[in-house]
Amino acid sequence: MSKNFFEAVKGRRSVYAISRESTISDERIKEIVEEAVLHSPSSFNSQSARAVVLLGENHDKLWNIAEEALRKIVPADQFEATAQRLGAFKAGYGSVLFFEDQNVIKQLQEKFATYADNFPLWSNQSSGILQFVVWTAFAEEGLGASLQHYNPLIDDEVKKEWGIPQEWKLIAQLPFGKTVAAPGEKEFQPIEERVKFIK
Repeated sequence: MSKNFFEAVKGRRSVYAISRESTISDERIKEIVEEAVLHSPSSFNSQSARAVVLLGENHDKLWNIAEEALRKIVPADQFEATAQRLGAFKAGYGSVLFFEDQNVIKQLQEKFATYADNFPLWSNQSSGILQFVVWTAFAEEGLGASLQHYNPLIDDEVKKEWGIPQEWKLIAQLPFGKTVAAPGEKEFQPIEERVKFIK
């Protein structure tokens, strides 16, 4: 079991070459995201994670929103590279948006004032776990994905377009699709410099 788990961990990579195809059904995509949201841990079992899955035209709209937001701040002579990068995400089958419900966090801060400063940090940590679970599960199903962060530039338009509650804070975006080209070899720093094993 442990070996299978670490094989899945190793198989999750940032994949940027994706196509507008999926290796699994829309129902299976929905099931993966729902299971991940249900079973990923959160501090004080707060269950503050929220997710929105965008497919088809809605997926396209997301990356159009990002393109328009970036067009306002990236110099025109440098925008082509930005447009190409966004186009690669848009070329995918769909996107998962990860949010954290700030109302839940505020309630915890009020209820457990001693830890008030820590709840936003713990919220981000639990969101990271959720992102990893979805990403790894997608990789196991043959879907390539990469984690993106165009928030807060796109937050207002995203909330307006899909009726997202104002209390939901956008944390990350995960464009996904069938892998067109595998990522290159990954280089690792010496593990001895990164882990101390003390008995």
